[in-house]
Amino acid sequence: MTLNELRYIVTLAQEQHFGRAAERCYVSQPTLSIAVKKLEDELGVALFERSKTRVQPTPLGEKIVNQAQLVLEQTAAIKDIAKSGKDQLSSPLHVGAIFTIGPYLFPHFIPQLQRNAPNMPLYVEEGYTATLRQRLRKGELDVIIVSLPFTEADVVTQTLYDEPFVVLMPKDHPLAESSAIDPKQLNEYNALLLGEGHCFRDQILEACPALQPTADPVAGHIRTAAKGSSLETLRHMVASGLGITILPYSAVEATRYADDLLTYRPFVEPAPRRTVAMAWRASYPRHKAIDALRASINQCHLASGD
Repeated sequence: MTLNELRYIVTLAQEQHFGRAAERCYVSQPTLSIAVKKLEDELGVALFERSKTRVQPTPLGEKIVNQAQLVLEQTAAIKDIAKSGKDQLSSPLHVGAIFTIGPYLFPHFIPQLQRNAPNMPLYVEEGYTATLRQRLRKGELDVIIVSLPFTEADVVTQTLYDEPFVVLMPKDHPLAESSAIDPKQLNEYNALLLGEGHCFRDQILEACPALQPTADPVAGHIRTAAKGSSLETLRHMVASGLGITILPYSAVEATRYADDLLTYRPFVEPAPRRTVAMAWRASYPRHKAIDALRASINQCHLASGD
């Protein structure tokens, strides 16, 4: 039994597909399949039920996968302890952020962090909250930047800043005549939303429940969910005249179209907003690296669009 084999079965249980699991583990599908079968033979039990369309853990296999996950987490903790004996600002720092934060935060804090900790290599990636959570637990990421609420056992969460939402629209849109938008005003228009899986979409629907995606020919409008898209895709769709959308302030400020094409308006108070936070394993020993990252983000002054 090897750590690689444990990592393979944990990933396979998550993906429920040999090909996707092999891709995530950076091995070929035959390599992963042989390793899983070898572990099953060693343990003398079937860990997975296999069909043409799906692979899922057996009841006993699920218990073993859960234990394997704990072993991998403890292995990551051992590596963290070893790192703590080195210069905390010279080892690589692996940072993940959700899709609706990363593109707008990374360009600001990376140059600042390079100035604050010039000898610390930095690796960044984007993902969904659920994916980042798993990678943090397994020690593949050191810190993740997410939107609250976020809770996880044995993980420390610390608030970074609050960020208001704004409404993005074509400059000649009727809503542009308002200085601030009441969420009820959005009911009459085609609102472009991210697809399911994005926490930002859930936050928007919580603040503006009338924007639940519907096709309502009587009301004469459609709620559009751009599945699998990004905030940048929504911005381009608005620029093409397909509707309006709601963005965090950092996203609307990140890229400017020509002044005669798009504009944005804040919401009336109390305006909907999100709280951005960083999270790391409680056992993570490189406190100076965490402090350097936090300081670099705070120095970017991303708190609000007020």
